[in-house]
Amino acid sequence: MIQHWIKIGLILVTTILTAANALAQDLIARQAPIDRKLKSVDSLALQKQIRAEQSLYPGLDIYPNWTNEHVQAYKDAIVPESYTFDLTGFTMPTTNTKITDIFGYRPRRRRMHYGLDIKVYVGDTIRAAFDGKVRIVKNQGRRGYGKYIVIRHDNGLETVYGHLSKQLVEENQLVKSGEVIGLGGNTGRSTGSHLHFETRFLGIPMNPALMFDFEKQDILADAYTFNKNKTGKGKTAGQVAQGEGLFYKVKKGDTLARIARKQGTTVEQLCKLNHIKRTTILRLGQVLRCS
Repeated sequence: MIQHWIKIGLILVTTILTAANALAQDLIARQAPIDRKLKSVDSLALQKQIRAEQSLYPGLDIYPNWTNEHVQAYKDAIVPESYTFDLTGFTMPTTNTKITDIFGYRPRRRRMHYGLDIKVYVGDTIRAAFDGKVRIVKNQGRRGYGKYIVIRHDNGLETVYGHLSKQLVEENQLVKSGEVIGLGGNTGRSTGSHLHFETRFLGIPMNPALMFDFEKQDILADAYTFNKNKTGKGKTAGQVAQGEGLFYKVKKGDTLARIARKQGTTVEQLCKLNHIKRTTILRLGQVLRCS
């Protein structure tokens, strides 16, 4: 009889434990979606906070400071070995397509030209290349850039817009890609109305023509990778890059055949890229696309 009651007791205990375990599993199952939702909320909140900080100070993880004083403000910055810029979302700063001067060393003036000059007229609309925050709005008078704007972008690039007739944004203002920021002009050290357009990374000038095709009003690729290659006295390739092979400015005595040899291409390719004929007379200072 005792054994019988013990057996019944064990059965009851087992039944109770099984039911309790099932109830616990059910509670866990019901709790799981709540936990996942909470984690999702936390993640979204964190992402929102990160995006807010990045919009206030674009390139926060790369740039050592934020200053409204100088274009080259990162002398002691740690430059990464390589960095890839997302170029999607780009807007051409001007709808004009004629390049009047290219990136590179100017032998006659014995100094570097750190951007592209694009022909614009006084009063032409100038737009922000990417989303970002206006870092500098200044006027150098008759020197250098004249009236200029510097914008730091969310992708890590900084762009410079020089020789403007009017600036339509303020320092520390957030701007969207394509937003009007100024008007074309002829201020500063300029011999004719044009937009001086620079792309920089931690102050290092890079050739805009390696990223953007002004003739086609488009980017050359969805991304561009900067590589820090040490050369000479510690300068990086980005600081001395000439961008040969993409554009060429016609010099005295140049012929299509001579230019083709210099640039490692053919006369046929030069004619095709520039919509000219073999018999076309080249103008001194004319810019030809070579690749």
